[in-house]
Amino acid sequence: MSPLLIALVGPTASGKTALALDLAGVFNSEIISADSRQVYRHLDIGTAKPSAEERRRVRHHLLDVADPTEEFSLADYQRLAFDAIREIRSREKLPLLVGGSGLYVKAVTEGYELPAAPPDPDFREIKYGEARRQGSSAVHQELLKADPETARRLHPNDLRRVVRALEVIRATGRPFSEFYRVPEKHPLGLQVLKVGLRLPREELYRRIDDRVDSMIAGGFVEEVKFLIEKGFREALLKIKILGYGDLIEHLDGACSLGDAIERIKRHTRQFAKRQLTWFRADRDIRWVDYGEAAGEKAAGLILEYIKTARGQGGE
Repeated sequence: MSPLLIALVGPTASGKTALALDLAGVFNSEIISADSRQVYRHLDIGTAKPSAEERRRVRHHLLDVADPTEEFSLADYQRLAFDAIREIRSREKLPLLVGGSGLYVKAVTEGYELPAAPPDPDFREIKYGEARRQGSSAVHQELLKADPETARRLHPNDLRRVVRALEVIRATGRPFSEFYRVPEKHPLGLQVLKVGLRLPREELYRRIDDRVDSMIAGGFVEEVKFLIEKGFREALLKIKILGYGDLIEHLDGACSLGDAIERIKRHTRQFAKRQLTWFRADRDIRWVDYGEAAGEKAAGLILEYIKTARGQGGE
């Protein structure tokens, strides 16, 4: 039987972590994070990383693998995720990929061929300089001409990824989007089941607001102060992780804490909306409605899939 990978996806604050912990207990799984923010060390409260108790309960992979100042690419993530899958399977456990970073999920589940293009600091500085002088939209327009498919996927303000796409085009002579074609066979020979967790938008937004309030009460501002003291201020602004930039502006005196909190909530809701748009376009996802029966239904889908994969049932 081909190796199995279960992917649990959905927008931020939808309840993936709690559901994943329950599923891991049922299926003897270890969890691989598919969150582009949780790969960074020291960014704990603002990225809603699993707690120490949750990590003791179930082994997690791909948390805290890079400092905020380090370059960490999609190719780096895919390589480490593949390593984690092999390691988990060597212990005869089922890998469970969990997160809301759609491109991270796709890179692992689809087995994209990713570009071997090392960072080019000089080129990046040129493009960041152009963005400072002309605005991020000018750099985005350059990408739109060179690779419309990638440009449509990236927001003009996502300067780091826009510049990376241009960097890859310069290094390889190929559009960045060409590296996101699905190969005929997965590099690890995986069979993949994608389970999506969804809930009404009003409930999702309420959960987002509650989570942000809990983060603030739990020391998010103090975490940002600590990171600034460690010299990560510019890195946090560069990688544009939700919430950190808003709190830096508050600490700089540019806005009140209340205003910063409201902006974090608004930006997080906007982010969740983009996540939903991404995942809804994936027809391979089998959706489970959030609620008391979510765990039971998700477990049922996984059991059905495993039986089918083993030739013991199915269509």
